[in-house]
Amino acid sequence: MPAKVLALAFILCLVAGGAVRADTLATVKARGSVLCGTTGQPLGFSATSVNGTWSGLGADYCRGLAAVVLNDPSKVSFITLQPEERISALAGGRVDALADLLPWNLTEDTEQGLLFVGTMFYDGQGFLAPKSAGLRSARDLAGKPVCVDAGSPAEADLAEYFDANNISARVTPEPTSEAAIGAYLAGTCLAYSANGSILANARAQLPAPADNVLLPDIITKTPLGPVVRQQDDRWFDIARWTLYALLDAEELGVTQTNVDEMLGSDNIQVRRLLGVESDFGAEIGLNKDWAYELIKGVGNYADIYDRNIGEQTPLKLPRGLNALWSRGGIQYSPPVR
Repeated sequence: MPAKVLALAFILCLVAGGAVRADTLATVKARGSVLCGTTGQPLGFSATSVNGTWSGLGADYCRGLAAVVLNDPSKVSFITLQPEERISALAGGRVDALADLLPWNLTEDTEQGLLFVGTMFYDGQGFLAPKSAGLRSARDLAGKPVCVDAGSPAEADLAEYFDANNISARVTPEPTSEAAIGAYLAGTCLAYSANGSILANARAQLPAPADNVLLPDIITKTPLGPVVRQQDDRWFDIARWTLYALLDAEELGVTQTNVDEMLGSDNIQVRRLLGVESDFGAEIGLNKDWAYELIKGVGNYADIYDRNIGEQTPLKLPRGLNALWSRGGIQYSPPVR
């Protein structure tokens, strides 16, 4: 057999073998659980309590995956990882997805072997300041020191923002976020700048959270989303439509508490979503009632948001951009049809 033919046969074998190894759905069904990697922080996104219960947007998303694939949101195992090993653990098959929501940017999207499922939380860099300071916007920080984590993207973005907007604030780098918060508490800096999710976590842990406010300015775009590994299109489709179904359910008014009642809805969109009308699960290896199991297990997007980071939680994060497109935000799902 000619050498070129042998080489081609070898490549085809590798491709075929890769396709088998990449069948995450079959692996999860055989195992009977979804493995989700997480660093265990921050609060509201993927964190564990003293009794070992995992909570957060990302944790509930992973429960959603277990619900759509295994019809049981409890069939998920959270694997604690160091930040630097998350991507290799996902790429190597140690976990099926990450409960940590990662920042979606060009580098992460193209160089890390990841597929971003979508944006579960629209984040962005902002400012935490004492309510007593009476600051109305970042422009009121002119001439004032602003703490930021040294060497982080936030430091460079903060300097660029002040320079571009002719705000003569003093960027004050601190070696760690803990040091930055310490300096903020000590009054060394008037404000602390980081992503809004980080600031909300920091505020919740201060001695008097209500005495501190998040300024209205958002100076960067930091979409955060679940990720899966590349080269498994079916698992990616399942992961993506799990997120979309959460959003679609909120828009259609289908909640964790009324989902059984909504099975009898006359609304054709609701009937499609819940599998009463047609079968939209078969093509990706799911049962026709996959979205029903999802919503019954974890609720819709609003249910998840409100119980983890909403106004009645310690983080008290308003929906903002994370509201549905029909309610002033930019969250949006393609239709299930």
